[in-house]
Amino acid sequence: MNQPSPQPGFSLPAPAKLNLFLHITGRRPDGYHLLQTVFQFLNIADTLHFKARPDSLITLRPELPGVPAESNLIIRAARLLQAESGCALGADIVLEKRLPMGGGVGGGSSDAATALLGLNKLWKLDLDTERLAALGLQLGADVPVFVHGHAAWAEGVGEHLIPVEIPEPWYLVLTPNAHVSTAEVFSHADLTRHTPAITLAAFLGGGLARSPGNDCESVVRQLSAEVDAALRWLARFGAARMTGTGACCFLACADQTEAEALLAQSPVPGFVAHGMNLSPAHTALAAVAD
Repeated sequence: MNQPSPQPGFSLPAPAKLNLFLHITGRRPDGYHLLQTVFQFLNIADTLHFKARPDSLITLRPELPGVPAESNLIIRAARLLQAESGCALGADIVLEKRLPMGGGVGGGSSDAATALLGLNKLWKLDLDTERLAALGLQLGADVPVFVHGHAAWAEGVGEHLIPVEIPEPWYLVLTPNAHVSTAEVFSHADLTRHTPAITLAAFLGGGLARSPGNDCESVVRQLSAEVDAALRWLARFGAARMTGTGACCFLACADQTEAEALLAQSPVPGFVAHGMNLSPAHTALAAVAD
């Protein structure tokens, strides 16, 4: 096929997310857990730098410790997009990693989504968001929300999304020095798997401070003393939550000043971030010239 002239190089953020709550409402015959959650983005992000290649080679620098290049979701996203589109172009990608790995803030999924969005632009493929999100779902259940780029109520395995407009508070996010295995959490005998479903209206009516909890939290607290300690400390100041399957924990604050003051006192490392209903990846992508 004739290849269009590639887009000049550019950079895009791959933002963090929080699960404002997480319920497990059942299990499919294939073993996947059925969820209810709300995703919201943060203004802290990895950054992906893209530059087109005339050949089909995909390069990624630097290689992440413990993650072989061919297992990296960025490489897998690029290969999937090449196969779907028939594009013969390649790309050199540089990743600036800021988000904690294995922290439940969606770093790998967000990187994959930004790769799909960025390479679609770089290679001038013009695939629509629905098609990109369907590709993203093959890489992970959290990828589609990053592709769509709006805070969302999610059900199923996380792929059924309804955009929501919710408050955008400042958050204190703690990053305990702990690695939590998602597979271990979801296979744990003590995991609650049949929480009654709630409605979107019930969530919106309750407000963030009174939002439901995270069904994975009790198991993770058994598995990780570090996460348990972080949640105990945060709970002194309000409704502490864990995001995803951990290990990151968060608290919605009155403003940035309060969040930064609490971080200064915290015995656990972390960061302060602003909640965002529109993904900064989409804001940046809209600014890239055609």
